[in-house]
Amino acid sequence: MIKNILKFALLGVVVFGFVACTDSKEEKVEKKTVIKVGATPVPHAEILEFVKPLLKAKGYDLQIVEFTDYVTPNIAVDEGELDANFFQHLPYLKEFNKNKNTHLVKTVNVHLEPMGIYSKKVKSLDELEDGATIAVPNDPTNESRALDMLVEQGLLTFNDVDFKTVVDIKTNPKNLKIKEIDAPQLPRVLDEVDAAIINTNYALPAGLNPIQDALVLESIDSPYANIVVVKEGNENKPYIKALDEVLNSKEVKKFITDKYKGSIIPAF
Repeated sequence: MIKNILKFALLGVVVFGFVACTDSKEEKVEKKTVIKVGATPVPHAEILEFVKPLLKAKGYDLQIVEFTDYVTPNIAVDEGELDANFFQHLPYLKEFNKNKNTHLVKTVNVHLEPMGIYSKKVKSLDELEDGATIAVPNDPTNESRALDMLVEQGLLTFNDVDFKTVVDIKTNPKNLKIKEIDAPQLPRVLDEVDAAIINTNYALPAGLNPIQDALVLESIDSPYANIVVVKEGNENKPYIKALDEVLNSKEVKKFITDKYKGSIIPAF
């Protein structure tokens, strides 16, 4: 009898200990106060720096980890090294998930960075000579996005495909040569080509002003708004909800409008 009582008592201690441990883990999750977000420097890290005090007021410390490429921050979120990232648009994310077998999801839109066509050799696309070279990003979605701009300008037509590449060109009246280059390198090759189509987050650090320097800017109707991305299953976590809320706040809308003066546009 005494042995049975001791067994039940011991079982109760183990169960209580397990429940207490479980509760402790859940409580620890709820008390998460540091949010690690990966971002490219301009404008993403700048916008995140602006929201630090807004998140602090909600009880969270924001740690910004800067990247200069489009691959590492997604891998870091998928592997749990980062809580979120902020540098990409939805078409790129979908293609990345497909190619890398990652499980990342969008939470909110933040801003649009109109892609621009820049040149140091011509002042208008009409001045492009036969056989001119135009550099474009070499990742699938941004290349297609850049080529869409050339279609809108009447310089190329393409076969009907989801993501345009040079092999899909249907007509090329000016015999343009399309040079595919890593997106961060595009500002550096501007002297070597007749024109380059550059993402704003790489144009700004290179001293290019999209409003003043671009021959053509992408339409504000573009579907390529920059988004917050998290690992699937984390989108409703309290700390992610707090991050989304401050990035879609009236304060951030005013900051983007005042600081970037139209070269970057709020998308919420």
